[in-house]
Amino acid sequence: MHISVIGAGAWGTAMAMAASRHPDGHQVDLHVRDKAQAVALQQSRENRRYLPGVRLPEAVHISSEPWSRADGCVSTPHLVVVATPMAGLRGVLTALAGADAPVAWLCKGFESGTGLMPHEVQAQVAPKLRAGALSGPSFALEVARQQPTALVAASPHAHVRDAMVNAFHGPSLRVYANHDMVGVEVGGAVKNVLAIATGLCDGLNLGLNARAALITRGLAEMTRLGIALGAQNDTFMGLSGLGDLVLTATGDLSRNRKVGLLLAQGQTLNQAVASLGHVAEGVYTARTVMQRAHLLGVDMPITAAVVGLLDGTCSAQQAVQALMGRDPKGEFA
Repeated sequence: MHISVIGAGAWGTAMAMAASRHPDGHQVDLHVRDKAQAVALQQSRENRRYLPGVRLPEAVHISSEPWSRADGCVSTPHLVVVATPMAGLRGVLTALAGADAPVAWLCKGFESGTGLMPHEVQAQVAPKLRAGALSGPSFALEVARQQPTALVAASPHAHVRDAMVNAFHGPSLRVYANHDMVGVEVGGAVKNVLAIATGLCDGLNLGLNARAALITRGLAEMTRLGIALGAQNDTFMGLSGLGDLVLTATGDLSRNRKVGLLLAQGQTLNQAVASLGHVAEGVYTARTVMQRAHLLGVDMPITAAVVGLLDGTCSAQQAVQALMGRDPKGEFA
């Protein structure tokens, strides 16, 4: 199987590595936007910025060639994997609009400005693509190290789900198929916002009871929004819902949780984001999640507290007080 991965950040590199180690011996191309980075990767066989200390298998071919139909690249792979941040998805999908191969994206979030989920962006710029999302509870570093991981391959098209499973399902990486792309994408986006809240909770030393309450009520928020957008309830009990939320809210490798921890320590948002060196999608997603929830009449108090904190309209302590001061209600009301 020939797999092309676009984007050599942490996730693109890790998934290229995973595909290259597959027992079926896949051919893997990792496309790098910056030529200097491509040369460095080729020479050192290590992505020192994003995955230091993990050697890139020789089977991964590094390329800095631009992606366009004129190159003839998009017609040759059996699967194209887009591993850019959410902000870069629209441009890449536009370039891939005429691709014959299935396309999968790894980014999680809502597009800033438009408020669109990845599949909605694809419907705008490349409606003829047969595409899907690869998501679930996973840190790139652990995938690169071949530590056991389970992901979800989501698409309304069976052959796209099959392509993702065939590309990545192996001894250290299990891939489950799911046709509910809306639910998988909502889970992948909202969990980042909730992880900021949980990091704040931990940073303020509110205790394990508070953390458990935040995660559980956060899952309820996520599910309400997803169902309002057309998702299926069961998806949020699975890997891309509960699984990804628990990992991102509690894992020490979580960038979004780290933002919450740093805000609790008194850092400004700019200081917290600058210290990461990586993208924390929850920072850019929170406001958009709140906007879509508002339009649909969905109550998301934890998300609203995070937005207030990020916008500087409330302090960490005030956000906690607002949540704890809400009127009583039925748990499943």
